Amino acid sequence: MFGITDLWAYVLGTVLIILVPGPNSLFALTMASTRGRKAGFAAATGIVVGDLILMLAASLGVASLMKANPIAFDVVRYLGAAYLTYIGLSALFSKSQQHTQSVESTHNSTRKAFRSALAISLVNVKAILFFMAFFPQFVNPNYPHVWHTFAALGMIVQFVSISYLTMLILVGSSLSRRLSAKIWLKTVLNKLVGTLFVSFGLRLALN
Repeated sequence: MFGITDLWAYVLGTVLIILVPGPNSLFALTMASTRGRKAGFAAATGIVVGDLILMLAASLGVASLMKANPIAFDVVRYLGAAYLTYIGLSALFSKSQQHTQSVESTHNSTRKAFRSALAISLVNVKAILFFMAFFPQFVNPNYPHVWHTFAALGMIVQFVSISYLTMLILVGSSLSRRLSAKIWLKTVLNKLVGTLFVSFGLRLALN
């Protein structure tokens, strides 16, 4: 169908890969649990847009060219490591405050969540390798409209990703309401998330 060689194997592989905890899903969950549902969905939108850009790059061969050039790939890898470490340190040293945001501050929070999630997505080396190495395995080279195949594969990824992120955001926003009156617990959560992001950054830099 649409030039996909093994649809169900691809769907299963996609689900398993997306379920593996990573910076994208952790960031969306963190935004929802600390800043509310709107910030969570703003982060999810940034992730989806970032993944779409990476898919287009993979289909155009940009990702393969970057992989073939070790310097370019290392630049993206180190940028990603630095940004993840920055996000982690920001969370570690942030101070939780009572949840009393105005409309304007909420709007700023959602814009910041979108931009941060987009940046995290675009420098996510795991996603770049996924779209570059995983996609081609399921593309029939003899299919006359290969871009249809890439589009179908991309839609499946986005559907699974959006479904998973939505579930995380609903869970996180429910947690946010419970944490709103417990500043100390929210602080502990920020420290934990910050530590995880720093570990993501260090692991990416050292790989």
